[in-house]
Amino acid sequence: MKKLFAEFFGTFWLVFGGCGSALFAADYVTPSGVHLGIGLLGVSLAFGLTVLTMAYAMGPISGGHFNPAVSFGLWASGKFPTKDLATYIVSQCVGAIAAAGILFMVWTSKEGNVINNTAAGNFASNGYGLFSPSGFSMTSCFIIEFVLTMFFLLVIIGATDKFANGKFAGIAIGLALTLIHLISIPITNTSVNPARSLSQALFVGGEPLQQVWLFWLAPILGGISGGLIYKYLLQTKGTEE
Repeated sequence: MKKLFAEFFGTFWLVFGGCGSALFAADYVTPSGVHLGIGLLGVSLAFGLTVLTMAYAMGPISGGHFNPAVSFGLWASGKFPTKDLATYIVSQCVGAIAAAGILFMVWTSKEGNVINNTAAGNFASNGYGLFSPSGFSMTSCFIIEFVLTMFFLLVIIGATDKFANGKFAGIAIGLALTLIHLISIPITNTSVNPARSLSQALFVGGEPLQQVWLFWLAPILGGISGGLIYKYLLQTKGTEE
């Protein structure tokens, strides 16, 4: 149960910190008209920092997945047991939805803040086609989510390998997620995490919810591919000298 609670709180923090920064801080303008928004770079850093901080806080308890695609990737690499896969994913999704629920209550409490399921990226949702922030096609969005999740798993598994310096794993993983967001926010609004996509889409509804299948399928396939690539092509065999 401690592992499941750790996954709940870790995923909650990822959605609350990352999506919260996109909602409240990305384009923030003070009442006096001063622009203090953190923009694409700030939001990217926020997502990276959520994973970095929780990797050190919750990683020793649960392994610090906070993402169904990561759990699938670690399972494919042989580093995570099949028996724990479903419960981890449920905990991650519940944590993400809980965070999105609080963000929804805070966001909609301000006059003028409404959920618009006809606009790309509304309430930090993911999308393709007309719901891609820059209008990228479904195929392009699938490819970018697949490739970025695959490389995310390569970083995660490599940084936590027994031959790596594990003390710095959280930093490498957090910075990798920051880079992923810098690349793909304009394309898909960045998922690489099915739980994060589902949580926002549930509150937006409409077409973003109908498109959420891509943000489950592409990251999970990418995660599995990353796990298999590391296991069969990159993993060092034997023991340290």
